[in-house]
Amino acid sequence: MDRRRWLTASGALLCGSAISRRARAQAPTAPADAKALQVVVPVPPGGSVDLTARLLGERLPALLGQPVVVDNRPGASGSIAAASVARAAGDPNTLMLVFDSHATNALVYPQLPYDTQRDFTPISRLLSFPLVFAVPASLPVNTLPEFVALARQRPGALNYSSAGLGTLNHLAVELFKMRTSTHLVHIPYRGGAPALQSVMNGDVQLFLGSWVAIGPHVRSGRVKALGVSSARRYSVAPDLPTIAESGVPGYDVSTWIGALAPARIPAARQQALHAAVTQALSAPDVRQTLAQQGLEWVGSTPAEFAVFIDSEARRWNELVVQRKLSLS
Repeated sequence: MDRRRWLTASGALLCGSAISRRARAQAPTAPADAKALQVVVPVPPGGSVDLTARLLGERLPALLGQPVVVDNRPGASGSIAAASVARAAGDPNTLMLVFDSHATNALVYPQLPYDTQRDFTPISRLLSFPLVFAVPASLPVNTLPEFVALARQRPGALNYSSAGLGTLNHLAVELFKMRTSTHLVHIPYRGGAPALQSVMNGDVQLFLGSWVAIGPHVRSGRVKALGVSSARRYSVAPDLPTIAESGVPGYDVSTWIGALAPARIPAARQQALHAAVTQALSAPDVRQTLAQQGLEWVGSTPAEFAVFIDSEARRWNELVVQRKLSLS
């Protein structure tokens, strides 16, 4: 299915703690011989994506009338899990959670064994949360405009960390640099934890990461939070200004979690999965659990999610080309 057909097929719906690696949840009324829905998770147990999968594992059996198996397949920014799901074309009993790297992996891994649009059926963009602009406590700035002024005074002297080449916190800072005409040096790490540690130690002067990870260190005084990357203020840290309102008009970057199925599943199954997944995660008690983790509900239609993934891929590809970034 090419991109246009992928978007068109999805348009029909627009109108109408860590548990074991393979955890099961089964509704009492599910038939004994019901085939399980496999929920593939592209990260290890723990964290926001895995939490979302576990909540689905608890709620989907009652909504779909079948058991659910949560299967963690981490590695290569989600591309290992995505490749396995792409090979399951036509399988109505496979679902995958994805995050922002799904739209950008083709920039980092040019020989991906799947096509981001063609090989998947969109279900919904489920959740979103912004990145927090964090600097060391020792850095002599307290606002984003002060950071920009310091960076302009000392071009090339300030460093920023990321979880790796082509990750969202890498690309988000490159977008910030372009919008502010600043020169910051990229120091990639293998994962978000060491990247955050580097800013806490003062080895780098900037890191964009989640409030769940950064917030405790803001409260302890090890880092300072200067703003959030989304277009509107963040519900769990409402006192933090947005980067846009701090002098970078139009800046809007958020990480996200969504659900995809393999390509070529029946349209009725796509609709059923969309209804069940969105109902499961929009329940008031589940919404409260997610909100406590700083995860904000989106619940898009499949068509909206298809358009969103395409627009994200185009957006970051344009940045990579314009900035002449090397992601290999």
